[in-house]
Amino acid sequence: MGLFSFLKNAGSKIFKKDEETVSPEVTAEASAEEVTAMLKQQKSNLLKSVVESLDLPTENLGIDLEGDVVTLTGGVDTQANKEKIILAVGNVNGIASVDDQMVVTNPEPEAVFYTVQSGDSLSKIAKAHYGNAMKYPQIFEANKPMLSSPDKIYPGQVLRIPQD
Repeated sequence: MGLFSFLKNAGSKIFKKDEETVSPEVTAEASAEEVTAMLKQQKSNLLKSVVESLDLPTENLGIDLEGDVVTLTGGVDTQANKEKIILAVGNVNGIASVDDQMVVTNPEPEAVFYTVQSGDSLSKIAKAHYGNAMKYPQIFEANKPMLSSPDKIYPGQVLRIPQD
């Protein structure tokens, strides 16, 4: 459990501008508080769909969004899946931190989180963390299904670096 920080302006852009998500008719009839609640729920649902797209086993997953902070609750089977969920949510443009309140059924050692810098590649990261650039597939596998290719990383993205 803990609070994980992310670069707020890096990551996938799943959120539309607020004025694009609530119809003008609803906005005219609803109070400011109701519109805010609708926007919060829509964004939470989008984040939940990101997690669901990973097809990782979860139990009673809860996603609560307050401003740019996401709180995750519920259960997962492994530490690796917990970390993937944290990264999937945190690597969304507009999210600054993730408060992890999830419970792991089968605890295991935690991975290191690494923020990709300009000029990084998975082999460069593997060389720095494992002393061997050829261990980049280990990092790639640890970040599937969030990564579709070892060549598709970007500055500001946070990756799992499992223990060697």
